[in-house]
Amino acid sequence: MSLRPGTAAAIALCALAAAGCGVGPGEEAGRVTLTVTRDHGAEHLLRDEEEIDDSDSVLRVLDRRAEVETRYGGGFVQSIDGLSGGEGGGRRSDWFYYVNGVEASVGAGEYEPADGDRIWWDHHDWTTAMRSPAVVGSWPEPFLGDHGGRRWSVGVFCAGARGACAEVERRLHQLGVETSEVAAEEEGPDGEIRVLVGPWERVSEDEVAALLGRGPERSGVFAIFSGLSPSVGLTLLDARGRVAETLGKEAGLVAALRPDEGAPTWVVTGTDAAGVAAAVEVFGEELADRFALATVSNGDEYPVPVP
Repeated sequence: MSLRPGTAAAIALCALAAAGCGVGPGEEAGRVTLTVTRDHGAEHLLRDEEEIDDSDSVLRVLDRRAEVETRYGGGFVQSIDGLSGGEGGGRRSDWFYYVNGVEASVGAGEYEPADGDRIWWDHHDWTTAMRSPAVVGSWPEPFLGDHGGRRWSVGVFCAGARGACAEVERRLHQLGVETSEVAAEEEGPDGEIRVLVGPWERVSEDEVAALLGRGPERSGVFAIFSGLSPSVGLTLLDARGRVAETLGKEAGLVAALRPDEGAPTWVVTGTDAAGVAAAVEVFGEELADRFALATVSNGDEYPVPVP
């Protein structure tokens, strides 16, 4: 990503792009999936598998497949295949990258990919929300892969939707993911991905999930729950933070939250029981290349943010 000097945002973003492109080739270390998109996954620019060696960085992987321009001594990706970060009309856009569904905390020149990693670069407007720290579109990550040299365990936290919880667990088990099942009010261990399943009225009692009621600048997700049962609403926003869709009964959402540097919290929730069931239906490959995904019981789907 690129930085704009003289702004607080630039200082905050600086930590995400420290550089260094590595040295010569080393021993073969496996394969990774490289995806490049724009506008929160709305448009695909590149997708391929790439062999890596033990001297590779995320930046080197990208540089082999695309024309890359950097700034600040090679520390920041300014342009990929001619699409640049910049400012205009009071808006700011840049390149961001995710590994296995999580925004990296080190620069692309420093991150050493592992076999099976899913690397996702996306160019998007970050004026409304500086960060989207976790995304759902690298499915089946983050449940299977490596995260900076460690694996996270997975816990399914059931908030009054036993059938939905069971189906989420079944789908994870099909991937080969071992899970623990606990009540929503219990806390999981450090280093565990929490998957909260249930209607918003119950899920919102969780401190992290409650961020979905406070706007994208807090949650990183361009969807906002509001109201109380039986009048819970789900408002979907575009990348500029403008209202794009307003959903009521039978609306569901699958989103990922990460307010700190630990494992993300996934939320599979809805305005009511039917909305939760709709969210469970898309808990799988339907999430591909989405930052988050909203749906309703009739099968309609809404990428979040709404293009």
